[in-house]
Amino acid sequence: MKRAFLYLLLSIVATTSIFASGLTRKEYIQKYQSLAVQEMLRTGIPASITLAQGLLESGNGNSLLATKGNNHFGIKCHDWSGPSMKMDDDRRNECFRKYDHAYDSYKDHSEFLTTRSRYAFLFKYDSDDYKGWAHGLKKAGYATDPSYAHRLIKIIEEEGLHRLDQKGKGDNLIIEEPEDPYLADIDSDLEIDPFGARLEIANGIHYILTKKGDTFYSIEKNLGVTRKKLLRYNDLPKNYILQVNQRLYLHNKRGRAARGYNFHRAKEGENLYGIAQEYGVKLKKVCKFNGVKKDYRVVVGERIWLRKRR
Repeated sequence: MKRAFLYLLLSIVATTSIFASGLTRKEYIQKYQSLAVQEMLRTGIPASITLAQGLLESGNGNSLLATKGNNHFGIKCHDWSGPSMKMDDDRRNECFRKYDHAYDSYKDHSEFLTTRSRYAFLFKYDSDDYKGWAHGLKKAGYATDPSYAHRLIKIIEEEGLHRLDQKGKGDNLIIEEPEDPYLADIDSDLEIDPFGARLEIANGIHYILTKKGDTFYSIEKNLGVTRKKLLRYNDLPKNYILQVNQRLYLHNKRGRAARGYNFHRAKEGENLYGIAQEYGVKLKKVCKFNGVKKDYRVVVGERIWLRKRR
């Protein structure tokens, strides 16, 4: 009994020490906001949501799971074959993923949400709709806490994290950079994806323009999107060979064009597929709006509808 009491006392002291000397909420934001923004530009997951989840799940980066395993999002092993660690959660001695760097945790969080079907509906929300994403995560069963969505929203609004969601949309990042340079040094040996600077946005969807030397394999390796998904996202056949200077969307196109783009006036040399790609709209939707089939030949000057005609 005495030994058990002593062990409990030492655990409390150790935990208190860790949290007392750990990061504050603002320090965590300053240290990891660039990773959240990078993942938003890569996948479309709002930076505010990613960062709020990191804050909440890791206790501002001070939990044992984060400090010992670089796991900032409480992701359990599931089909994981990498390093792991055991901790009590819903049940005793559960298996959690363990990473070499915090960056790996952020990328795996994105992979977790983008590859599981139960989260697919979330990507119908805009990347700045943090409330929709927060309630959607709870609906999809990311956490068992009934107040999970409200806790995320509270963090986002208290810290102004929604401003991060405007990064890449023409607005500057408003949250101040840290004064302590150590906090800005996120895994100094981290290599930033070479594709990062090439990301573009159309209709709220991220894409790259392919260059000479790009392959489906290199894109998957650097951006985490499989060939199968790239083909599906871009309305391409299974045997398609990648072309140079091709617009390649990294997640699902939308069912209609952005507001203000009701139709496109066809130009010389254009086709239905190219128009759909230009505006980030699913080809089958463009066909439906115009009452035509995929192989329809557009006429110069013709209106190609990008939204449902009123």
